[in-house]
Amino acid sequence: MRYLLSLLIVLSESAMAHEWTPTYPIFNTSSVEGINVSTMKLFNARDDVEYFEIGVFDEDWNGVPFAVIGDNIIRVRHQEIEYIDVYIRSRDMKDAVYVCSKSKPLAEDTTRPMLFSRICSKIK
Repeated sequence: MRYLLSLLIVLSESAMAHEWTPTYPIFNTSSVEGINVSTMKLFNARDDVEYFEIGVFDEDWNGVPFAVIGDNIIRVRHQEIEYIDVYIRSRDMKDAVYVCSKSKPLAEDTTRPMLFSRICSKIK
């Protein structure tokens, strides 16, 4: 019984990930002609990760060109929220299916297994 309880505690701790919303983002035209934008919300619920990589993919998981202000790797501290504007060219919108965030753990402690989490939103 103690073994089962210990296992449940370990699994519940490793299940903590990050939140990436909205689930179905809607892209609107931006102030620049030919560019669409959607604002995504990233909440970091993991205390072992501070960096997240943003990506846009087609239905076969090939990369689609996009832009964010700054870099596509964003720092979000534990229990903080970051709002990220994702820009996609109008001509690439037909290919874009998923907007994703992926945790980027630092390889400081190589004795523990590294847990990556990727959360994707499907473009309407």
